Amino acid sequence: ITQVPAIQQKRTVAFLNQFVVHTVQFLNRFSTVCEEKLADLSLRIQQIETTLNILDAKLSSIPGLDDVTFEVSPVNTTGITNESHSETTSEKSQQNSLQDSGPQESEVTPENILTVAKDPRYARYLKMVQV
Repeated sequence: ITQVPAIQQKRTVAFLNQFVVHTVQFLNRFSTVCEEKLADLSLRIQQIETTLNILDAKLSSIPGLDDVTFEVSPVNTTGITNESHSETTSEKSQQNSLQDSGPQESEVTPENILTVAKDPRYARYLKMVQV
């Protein structure tokens, strides 16, 4: 231990400065890339909001759309893939039940009727329009 020469301070400071410079350059590039991606994402969100507002205006121009009703299916879904599968399954079962029962089930009970405005699938979009 006594025979090992001391580390040169100038060399240590140079290595430390090089590390700091490279780290700062990396962070600057990283922040620039992040800002560009956020700007692109913000632009895309604005485009989607504009498209959504145009679609809402087109749908608002259709008379009688508020009176559209649908049956609530008793199947509860937990995921998107299960939801689309269960919707097709419930639609097939509803078609089969309508074919089996005939005109007897032409009337729908009022407790199972929801308007489009009250549909939980569209609630998120309606809230976005209200903002």
